[in-house]
Order: sequence, then structure tokens, then C-alpha cells
Amino acid sequence: MNLNDLRNIDFKNIGSMPLPVKGVLLLAILLVVVAAGGWFIWKPMLDDLQIARDEEWGPDKNSGLRSAFETRMAQAANLDKYKAQLKEAEQKSNALLKQLPDKSQMDGLLTDINQAGIGRGLEFDLFKPGAEKPSNLYAEMPINIRVLGVYHDLGAFAADLGQMSRIVTLSEISIVPVSAKDSKGNAQIKLSMDAIATTFRALDKSEAPAPSKKGVSPKRQGS
Repeated sequence: MNLNDLRNIDFKNIGSMPLPVKGVLLLAILLVVVAAGGWFIWKPMLDDLQIARDEEWGPDKNSGLRSAFETRMAQAANLDKYKAQLKEAEQKSNALLKQLPDKSQMDGLLTDINQAGIGRGLEFDLFKPGAEKPSNLYAEMPINIRVLGVYHDLGAFAADLGQMSRIVTLSEISIVPVSAKDSKGNAQIKLSMDAIATTFRALDKSEAPAPSKKGVSPKRQGS
């Protein structure tokens, strides 16, 4: 076979072509078919495969569908453990809520705080409950107090508040020495403690906030 054989190919009479020419034509047709298949069939399939791999592993090889699946599998395997932890948290939350007085018991609690100071020999210069700060489950009541006494009695008073059956905390504590007189009129140095005693009460059912409805926005005034 030479170059002239290839130039003089008669496609109307392919059967009479020399065998080498037929081989070259078959090879050329095969290459065209392979190239067309690679471009129109295999390349889109390889692109889809790469996209699937990117979705499986994610851009950083640790944030794709495979990682999410493994995370969900681990959570499912520990579902009973999570349920037990949730139940324990609910029990602790309920126990704490039971320590909170309701609205009808607040006056008694304020009296207990006052009596705790008097019982330690302290003098109240200020006992002023502030405005309540309600939240979802409870209301917080700050009480501005100023008590006068010796160091030991002030410490015992703070310890008594921490041991009360109801939750009472002290914050913003400031202690300064002041001149005072004892029962006999003799001058002595005492300590004046300013602080905020914060206590909490459970909300009544009528005070509990209504559950919010997702997707429903409040109506504007005038609409």
C-alpha cells in the first residue's frame, strides 16, 4: 500500500480495495467512533462522577455527604444516651424550678431575707425591692440592700442567704468602714455593706409567654 492507494480510494467499490487500505479505513472509523464516544458519552459521565465525588467528600474532604452520614450514624448509635442526658437535664431543670417561690410566696421570702440579717445582729439602712425582670420561665427580682454590722456578722449573713431553701444571690457587693455607736453610746467602727440580693420566682400560668408561631409575624398597628 502506498500514498496513491489512499488517494484513489473508491468508496463506491470498497469491497475491491486492497486489504491494507481497508485496515486503514477501519482504524480511522474506529478512532472517530472512540473520539465521539469519549466526547459525547464518557466525558459527561466522568463530569457527573466528579460532581458526585465532590458532594460525597466536600471541598475539604471532611464536610460532604459522607461526613454528614457518618455524623448522623454516630448520633443514631448514641440516641439512647442523648435521650438519657435530656431526661436528666429536664429533671434538674424541674428541681431548680421547684426551688422558686410563686407570686404568693414572695412576700414571705422577702421577710425571710430581712430576718436573716436581723438575726445576725445587722442593721438595715436600705431594703428596697426593684422592678422584676421576667424571662421565659421565671422572674428575677433584685433587692437593693445596705446593712451595718461587724465583719463576722456580714459573712454569716451572706452564708445564710446561700443556704436558704429559695435561691438568693448577692452581687455588686461594696463594703466600707463607718463610724457608729454601740448600745452604750461608745464610738466604734463597723462595716457598711451595699449589695444587690437577687431572688427568683416562678411565673404563674397567666404570666407565661405564649409559644411563638413560626412564620407568623405580628400585625402592625393600623393595618
